[in-house]
Amino acid sequence: MTAPVVPDTDAATLGRVLGGLAASAPVLADTGRAERASALRAVADALDAATDELVALATEETALPRPRLTGEVARTTGQLRMFAAGLDEGSFLDVVIDPADPSATPVPRPDLRRMQVALGPVLVFAASNFPFAFSVAGGDTASALAAGCPVLVKAHPGHPATSVRTAEIVRSAWEGAGMPAGSFGLVTGEQVGVQALRDPRIAAAGFTGSLHGGAALYRIAAEREVPIPFYAEMGSLNPTFVTPGAVAARGEEIAAGFVTSFTLGVGQFCTKPGLLFLPRGHGLETALERAVGAVAPGRMLHERIRTGHDAVRAELAALPGMRAVAAVEPGAGELAGATLLATDLATLLADPDRVLTECFGPTSVVVEYSGMDEVLTAARAFGGNLTATVHAEDDEVELVRPLMRELRDRAGRIVWNGWPTGVAVAWAMHHGGPWPATSAPLHTSVGMTAIRRFLRPVTFQDVPAELLDEALQDRNPAGIPRRLDGVLSTGDLPGA
Repeated sequence: MTAPVVPDTDAATLGRVLGGLAASAPVLADTGRAERASALRAVADALDAATDELVALATEETALPRPRLTGEVARTTGQLRMFAAGLDEGSFLDVVIDPADPSATPVPRPDLRRMQVALGPVLVFAASNFPFAFSVAGGDTASALAAGCPVLVKAHPGHPATSVRTAEIVRSAWEGAGMPAGSFGLVTGEQVGVQALRDPRIAAAGFTGSLHGGAALYRIAAEREVPIPFYAEMGSLNPTFVTPGAVAARGEEIAAGFVTSFTLGVGQFCTKPGLLFLPRGHGLETALERAVGAVAPGRMLHERIRTGHDAVRAELAALPGMRAVAAVEPGAGELAGATLLATDLATLLADPDRVLTECFGPTSVVVEYSGMDEVLTAARAFGGNLTATVHAEDDEVELVRPLMRELRDRAGRIVWNGWPTGVAVAWAMHHGGPWPATSAPLHTSVGMTAIRRFLRPVTFQDVPAELLDEALQDRNPAGIPRRLDGVLSTGDLPGA
């Protein structure tokens, strides 16, 4: 499907937008939490009101089904409201107060008060596969605005008209709620995004996309005269390991669930399970073939993604020791059919760089193993992943304990007897992982703690109360969680 042509942003416009971000940054950083929360809710309300219009645009540009897109708008506005609620609650400020202690040894302790402050203007590179939830008003934007950072979004070329219209709605609602003019903007064009990333007015960046693109931008951010944090979500294989006991107890159910998961959204989810490890002699070939055969061909987001998928699938299928389990003919036009390949652990270990290649789309690989020692060997062959999944029975807990320990070092989320597709927007979610899943494994791009990416700590020593943020005052009428002299509390300092 051909997306409407939206011209690249010209240099003069980019300069004006960056200037607006820089000018608005100190003003936005000083806005109250309640004001920012109200503005985020206003943006959410405006997007909800425009759902039909936005979904119609995105349906034309991406070929994603209307129910999926409608749900994604709701997820997007839900994220915005979650960050608004987090602003109300206040623990993200990570307030620590150590009152002066003249009797401290070996030297007296000054009054020390620490909190998180906004990092500065943030550049967001929008994703292709989620035109709302990881795009213009997605999690990166929501968390940065909540932190008090102006945001510049570089629109994805796969849905430009949707991006432009979403940005108009966001800007109108955000500024209409009293936020400073120029604190939210949108630009288009690949090189425009690179120019913005190099600009000294940008203080941090977020990215969702390919390993190739993310790594290139990460290097640019690191090689600037003043390097900046670059939070990239890139490639992930998301392996699934199944024990013999789980195969015996519910093998056909696991086979069906795996196929549903790796073909969901035509395989275009970053948490798609790319490999399924099964014990040798599992006997699930027929169940897997039947499940794959029941998946109708689907249209991928755009032609470049489909041709990329087809090329990687062909390379995997041509590897020595690789065989086809099942494949669905793609049919006419731009449709992509589901494909399931199979090999053994020896083949994987003989050429891990090629076998452990992410195939973004409806293709996955079954790897057969012999014994749990081989399972541990397989787990150690992986780099970082967003997720790792284990299917096992209750009486196999001790059997899989060493595997869980290995996966803990290689994944940001470990799934037990479930499937990784579907990322809950919740405080406890960690959507990240070691390289190459992300460039910053300490952080998540989903959930309230995503706000930490766009904050930095500052300690105020012996600063007069009149110059301190209200969160650092002796009294705490808002009940913000704070650590007072080493103890967590929502109350006032003694004697306040």
